[in-house]
Amino acid sequence: MSEQSATPAFLNYLKDLYGDASVTEQLQRYQLLKDQFTACFPADPEPIFFSTPGRTEIMGNHTDHQHGHVLCASVNMDIIAAVVPVEQPEIILKSYGYDKADHIDLNILDPQAEEKEHSASLIRGVARGFKDRGARIGGYHAYTMSNVPAGSGLSSSAAFEVLNAAILNALYNNNRFDAVELARISQFAENLFFGKPSGLMDQCGCAVGGFIAIDFADPEKAQVTRVPVDFADTGYSMIITKTGGSHADLTDEYAAIPAEMKAVAQALGKEVLQQVDPQDFYRDLPALRESLGDRAVLRAMHFFDEDQRVQAAGRALEAHNIQDFLNLLRTSGLSSWRLLQNVTSNRSDHDQPVTMALAYSEHLLGSRGYFRVHGGGFAGTIQAFVPLALKGEYLSGMRRVFGASDVMEVGIRPYGTRTYSPETGNSSAG
Repeated sequence: MSEQSATPAFLNYLKDLYGDASVTEQLQRYQLLKDQFTACFPADPEPIFFSTPGRTEIMGNHTDHQHGHVLCASVNMDIIAAVVPVEQPEIILKSYGYDKADHIDLNILDPQAEEKEHSASLIRGVARGFKDRGARIGGYHAYTMSNVPAGSGLSSSAAFEVLNAAILNALYNNNRFDAVELARISQFAENLFFGKPSGLMDQCGCAVGGFIAIDFADPEKAQVTRVPVDFADTGYSMIITKTGGSHADLTDEYAAIPAEMKAVAQALGKEVLQQVDPQDFYRDLPALRESLGDRAVLRAMHFFDEDQRVQAAGRALEAHNIQDFLNLLRTSGLSSWRLLQNVTSNRSDHDQPVTMALAYSEHLLGSRGYFRVHGGGFAGTIQAFVPLALKGEYLSGMRRVFGASDVMEVGIRPYGTRTYSPETGNSSAG
């Protein structure tokens, strides 16, 4: 597929979604997707295209499980799918680079033990989420390709869930569910079918698109608000570095953070820290230190400060005050490092990849850049906001240490899921 052979409507779809500079690359990508779909499903007609982005956490490190506030955004890396509805009550989905296709019998919508922690469980769980809402479900053939790197902290699994929710929403429900409801359906699938107790941030970031603020005061009715900002005009580039750390055997360290925060809240007669008056916390600081230890108290201090920072950062973005936002982001990163203490794992003195990435970022950028641990911490990724004048130097330095393919410049995508029908030439929100 070339720019000469592509229809004007499809070219406009690609330009709107990926930018003028990426059209040729995306034409080749979508042609490969279509060719692979046809090879898998040779009897099927022309497919519909879907695109769902990954997401990045901007601020609000470990605040969601305490019913606090979070800032996140969708990114310009996505999972794309070629899809055709079928009459049979079965979903067959094949993903590029994987030998086995997922086959989901829509007459069986209970969790299947053998599917736990596999992609089939997410598809089945999404279908069950639609059925529980009295919505229509039906079969489809799909072939997917993703450039959201696994293990990058950019929520490749949430993007996959939201993609399948958007497919059922478009094919069988006339897009009756909004983006936040698709996120809830996706979270349901991940929690109860895949077996991962995630919050709603990842799915909302993929489904809604752009910068968003989430208030988890009532987790069952989380409030999601778009933050109007065009980050491309700020003079900074966002760069994600996969540090090479492994999440294996870190479950207890992750679990200790919400457990210790909740222990502080319970010592003050509440369930989570969002319900605690900070004045009561600081009044009882000596007793809390004695009964729970300093680390739990420091992590609670992080929550109180971080929750306020997130709200201040949202106001700064709404006012287009980028410098205030970046200063708050720097303070957030330091708080995660010093108070939350989710940068260095206690498992190994030898391997400290996140600490190394943050320290080397400070060496390269000094006070001119802004960087923080990205996501849950202990292993995984860091996020840096780098002045455009320093981008080349920073990318070169980080790639030399962490590998060329593991240091990625990431843009903010203003859209959640998008669909395109070659038959009609129409594109729409998923």
